[in-house]
Amino acid sequence: MGGSLLKPVILLAVVYLVLKFVVPNIPGSAPLPSSLIFLYLMLTTTGIVIFATLSGESKDAFWGPIQRFLTGENAGALQAVRYGFLILFPLLVGWQAYGSTAPSDQPPAENRTIHPAPPGEYTGLSNPVAKTPDNIMQGKGFYAAFCSPCHGGNFDGKGPAARGFNPPPANFSDPTTIAMLQESYLFWRIKKGGVGLPIEGMPWKSAMPRWEVELPDEWIWKIIMGEYDGAHQSPRTWE
Repeated sequence: MGGSLLKPVILLAVVYLVLKFVVPNIPGSAPLPSSLIFLYLMLTTTGIVIFATLSGESKDAFWGPIQRFLTGENAGALQAVRYGFLILFPLLVGWQAYGSTAPSDQPPAENRTIHPAPPGEYTGLSNPVAKTPDNIMQGKGFYAAFCSPCHGGNFDGKGPAARGFNPPPANFSDPTTIAMLQESYLFWRIKKGGVGLPIEGMPWKSAMPRWEVELPDEWIWKIIMGEYDGAHQSPRTWE
């Protein structure tokens, strides 16, 4: 593959070995989490690529062997290495994806608050939409269109897409979910989605979309009314 690729590989190996085995043995230091080691390796790789593409000559020297290897221009023993790489690389990516998404019985690295406190501007908001049968029915229609694929047509968190998420979508018919929450909390969660969760909502971010980019506030309030009515629950109040 050429000496131009050997040096970056050696550099990445040295960085990994130092972070994995040397740093934890320094007095007063602790083992680094794998996510931080991966971040340092990505930063090192980025620096190598930037340095290798500073000029046309260095770019050709760096990318040339890679291109010839992937396109099969190399003959002889490297052909077998190429086929082995093309077979093993997708398997490694698949294994990594499976390992990062498969359920685990290991406790999370930090505590998680299932229902984190909303920002102050959402605390105590009341539903401005009148709770009429027509508005409730319209809210159920909006729910069926936008929410039921995950939360289910029966408001039980068993929609057709529910199995693809971890943690699963909320079961609104469960008395420990929306029955324990105020309407203002649901308005905040629906409006801001998973990206709006504070740090205490980690390590499992919600897959809830940020519906404020698609739905007006009036529709969100109607959806909330439809959810409570369909799940046969009542929102929690200060009284």
